[in-house]
Parts: sequence; structure tokens; C-alpha cells
Amino acid sequence: MRLTDERWPHIVEGHPEMAGHLNDVLFAIASPDKILKDGEDELLAIALEYSAKLLVVVYRENETDGFIITAYFTKQADKLLKRIVLWQK
Repeated sequence: MRLTDERWPHIVEGHPEMAGHLNDVLFAIASPDKILKDGEDELLAIALEYSAKLLVVVYRENETDGFIITAYFTKQADKLLKRIVLWQK
């Protein structure tokens, strides 16, 4: 899974609360609690109960590659967890 040098500053610019959480994002994508389907080609890696919030990492992958699109914290677990669960611990 790739997180490009361009993408991380873009994520932090759009979600300033993510500053200082690069390692958390990488851990969430490497060892998620759940993976949810989001639309046709995006997936959500979820780290549950991270500081009373969910850490969501949005990514895409295909047969040869995968890349992180964005990441954010949310308290809206009920809405998020209504999506199709593809995998969970």
C-alpha cells in the first residue's frame, strides 16, 4: 500500500487533526479492525475506538497496486458501520 509524499500533506491540509498521526494511519492500513466497501472502487480501513473516535483510511487497490486517498477521524460510527463489511478481526 502506497502513501505518496504528495498525499500526506494533502491529507493533513484537509484534515488538520491528522497531523502527527502518520504512524497511526500506516498501522490502520496494515492491521485494520474492519474493512468496509465504499462505493464502486474505494475501501475503508477502520481502526475502532481510537481516542473515542474511529480512524478511517480511504484507499483503492487493484491486482498490482494500492494507494491511500485520505484519512480522517470520525465520531459517526453508526453511519459508517452501516456499509458493507468485507473483513473484520
